Amino acid sequence: MTTKLTRRLTFLALTGCVVLGCLGSIGCQTTRNGQTLPSPHYLGNDIHYFSAGPEFKLSQEAAQMEKDEAERLQARQQQ
Repeated sequence: MTTKLTRRLTFLALTGCVVLGCLGSIGCQTTRNGQTLPSPHYLGNDIHYFSAGPEFKLSQEAAQMEKDEAERLQARQQQ
């Protein structure tokens, strides 16, 4: 009777150690002190592609400024 109990407790202890070892080796994304840290397996993750945007981020603003300047020059020439 005690050998069955001893075997069962040994089996449960070993199973518990294996489960805890597996859980400890699994990486996941965490947040520490406001900093998001990647999992240890981040190099194996899928690649996310972001298409290239315009080199000059303020192209619309620059075009509007050029248009305003051209209107000012035209207004001066008409005076």
